[in-house]
Amino acid sequence: MALTIGSKPRSLLVAALATFSLFWSDALRAQETKPLPSYVIQQFGTPPAVPQGPLSRELQAAVKTAFIDSMTQSTWGRDQELALNTIQESNDPRLAWIISDLMRFVSSNRLNRVLSGTASQLLGKQLPSGNHWQTLTDHLIAWDIPAPPQYLQAKRAIFTNVVPGWDKIFVEGDIDWRLVSWGGVLIDDRPYNMTDELCNCIPAADNPEVSSAAAATWLKDSDIVFGIEVNGEYRAYPRRIMEVREMVNDTLGGRNLGIPYCTLCGAAQAYFTDQLPAGVQRPVLRTSGLLIRSNKVMYDVNTFSVFDTFLGKAVTGPLHQRGLKLKQASVVTTDWGTWKRAHPQTTVLVEALALGRDFDFRNGRDAGGPIFPVGDVDPRLPVHEDVIGVVTASGRPVAFQRSKAFVALQNGGQIAYENVRLKLDAGGIKAVDANGSDLGSHQAFWFAWSQFHPRTALWSQ
Repeated sequence: MALTIGSKPRSLLVAALATFSLFWSDALRAQETKPLPSYVIQQFGTPPAVPQGPLSRELQAAVKTAFIDSMTQSTWGRDQELALNTIQESNDPRLAWIISDLMRFVSSNRLNRVLSGTASQLLGKQLPSGNHWQTLTDHLIAWDIPAPPQYLQAKRAIFTNVVPGWDKIFVEGDIDWRLVSWGGVLIDDRPYNMTDELCNCIPAADNPEVSSAAAATWLKDSDIVFGIEVNGEYRAYPRRIMEVREMVNDTLGGRNLGIPYCTLCGAAQAYFTDQLPAGVQRPVLRTSGLLIRSNKVMYDVNTFSVFDTFLGKAVTGPLHQRGLKLKQASVVTTDWGTWKRAHPQTTVLVEALALGRDFDFRNGRDAGGPIFPVGDVDPRLPVHEDVIGVVTASGRPVAFQRSKAFVALQNGGQIAYENVRLKLDAGGIKAVDANGSDLGSHQAFWFAWSQFHPRTALWSQ
């Protein structure tokens, strides 16, 4: 069987796979098993037992033959079949993580089925047919199967030999590398203010051109926009543009902003990227091409520090070492007609920034649910239910079901949770404190908010 991994020439992956021998030679640290929620067991079944300790020499040799030799020799014969049998008989689910990483770049249907069958044996469960990689990864995440020691070293070798631009991304930090997967696009590593240059990536926009509301005749009143206000200045970021750009570095109301939009999570956020600790340069946010549980992984192109997109904190690199966490401004999700009537002085991004494209991922590509692995999802709300999320003064995250909150506010009701007060704003909802000060809220799908805030409170009427 010839092995095909993406469109990258096989020779570029030889070095990556050779590092696996180091991976398997290290002893595995003992890890405690945390009890899983009952809904995880109901959906995914009972997780397999996870052995501890190093791999046997026989198993190390089998891994080398099945995964390394077959790749370097571009062949699949009796030796590989025997080695794969040895791996299957080990019943060690930890090996399934490396299978998942390899499967993400495998384009051969036959090889995918072979690897999926091996993973099924390791997990003690016949994985459903379909998207083998997504199904496998969902189980690994939901069951919280531990990764072996030196996992980052092995994963880094695979990913950076497929996309060399990731070499500064895959470094130690406060990030769970098991959850990182490829989103199918390349890294945007263009320098600041060079975003007019073409790239084979999701192209961020720096200092985008804007127009008045009156001049934006290309927008329909029903078009969705993300509205932001800073120091009395208003700007609308049309979803049509943000679905193409996914990242904007802008200045509004005298403040610098980094504005990521994750199409997969239905979440636009606005981070202040100024007034930072002494010696910290303004982060210029870019799309890495990577995902964590179907949420985009953003990074600073100046330092290659990775940020947790939902939390705004640096998790790798120099900015992580400085403990940087960005503050948020509220983003109001509404329609253009209502926003411009409420804020007639608003500016809006110009049509040219959409690059001639007109996507609607929410009602098209993503309508059936997450298209990348997310693992388990808190069952208190449907996966794609819209929520307004904010963190209280005590540090507790809270989510408000948008549909119910909107009706309650329209009917004159008051919605409060600790210091948080919800208010209607131009057809959308934002969170303020008792004095009306902005608390940095935004809208998102429930699956995304709840997985990045796993202990979130959920407001109920």
